[in-house]
Amino acid sequence: MFAIIKTGGKQIKVQSGDEIYIEKLEVEEGKKVTFNEVLMIDGTVGSPLINGAAVIGTVVKQGKGKKLRVVRYHPKKNVNKVYGHRQPYTKVKIETISLNGSKTTAAPKTTESVVSSTTAAPKTTTSNKTEE
Repeated sequence: MFAIIKTGGKQIKVQSGDEIYIEKLEVEEGKKVTFNEVLMIDGTVGSPLINGAAVIGTVVKQGKGKKLRVVRYHPKKNVNKVYGHRQPYTKVKIETISLNGSKTTAAPKTTESVVSSTTAAPKTTTSNKTEE
């Protein structure tokens, strides 16, 4: 069974037992994380998400990637600057993939924040008062 989840602005194909590297999450090592933005499970495609589906994983490690060296060079200006960058990541081991979300009730409250696309619009009320 495989699923495609959305996290950190990316879409990732996962299976049970996979260890994936994703954008850094503010979750401690050893804690559970639930991904509620599931796009597809074994050919069942959502529009855009599958309602009630969830993927549960455990945070294995927080870390930083390899150092990138960026060189800034301007000819004839005597400017030679070297910058470095290390991208933070979270390593997650995928444990369960649930289509109906029944297994997500036992998971702790530590979840990835999900932005709801259905925001409530402010209500406008009209009064039928007549001015005298």
